[in-house]
Amino acid sequence: MNIFRCFVCGAFAFSASVVLAQEVQPKRAAAAAPATSSAPDAAAIAQVRKSSEQVAAAFNAGKVDDVASMFLAKGEIIDEEGTVYQGEKEIKDLLTAFFKKFPGTKLTMEIESVRIVGPVAIEEGTRTMKAMDGTTQSKFRYISVRAKTDDGWKIASLRDFSDDPEPSANEYLQSVAWLVGDWVNEGTDGVVKIAYKWSEDKNYILGEFQLPGGAGPARKLSQRIGWDAGARKIRSWIFESDGAFADGHWTVLEDEIVAKYSSVNADGTAASATITINQKDKDHFSMKGTDRIVGDDREPDFDINVVRRPPAAGK
Repeated sequence: MNIFRCFVCGAFAFSASVVLAQEVQPKRAAAAAPATSSAPDAAAIAQVRKSSEQVAAAFNAGKVDDVASMFLAKGEIIDEEGTVYQGEKEIKDLLTAFFKKFPGTKLTMEIESVRIVGPVAIEEGTRTMKAMDGTTQSKFRYISVRAKTDDGWKIASLRDFSDDPEPSANEYLQSVAWLVGDWVNEGTDGVVKIAYKWSEDKNYILGEFQLPGGAGPARKLSQRIGWDAGARKIRSWIFESDGAFADGHWTVLEDEIVAKYSSVNADGTAASATITINQKDKDHFSMKGTDRIVGDDREPDFDINVVRRPPAAGK
């Protein structure tokens, strides 16, 4: 998903406003007015389509006041995230900010149907937003409810529905894909080796840890990082060679990853911790453990620095 689309779907939710730009496709005109429509309905449908053309012309010309005037006084825009913008002032503010951020944006819209239901007209279709250079940036389905007034068919409510396909698990994991590779931490307790790679189906990142075992053999951990569609978060499962296991959800912030883990040790005791991963650059990251509880005891925090291992000779 590109930066343009992310901004439109972000906190400002500009995408709701641009659904206003409606450029009617003549080839679909016949579908909007079924042959069974009564003459009054056919006339009203034609008026609705003409109003859509006027909205499109005003939007594509960047005329904020003209677009806002085509709504009822308490008309509303609801974006695909459910954010509501109601009334002339909020709609004007939304449009003004959008045109400032994305000058020259145009909308092409295909009307799929217009139905007259009592005193309102319900218009449905799909619209595509294009940047100034003509590249497609987003596509949405929409429903527009219009009310008949002395000044024509005013927009009472305009709602967007995302028409983008659900991202794949691989796409959701791209924010942590920088982990893939071989890493090492050399501390006072010994060398920790970490290796991350993509699973064969590219829907998981698989990790292998080799930790110093003190007087005994080295400990080994395996990790699987995937997308939890139910929780809408990245999730990680960890399995240790002695039978212990853990799982936790990751929150990816602008400059770090915060993971909340709960685990069961090999002896049956429960444990929990917060792990914070901070990428310093492409070859360095830190891993900090806090709020570490094992059974009824609090364990000390840790903070380690990890470095990417150079490729082996000959590779």
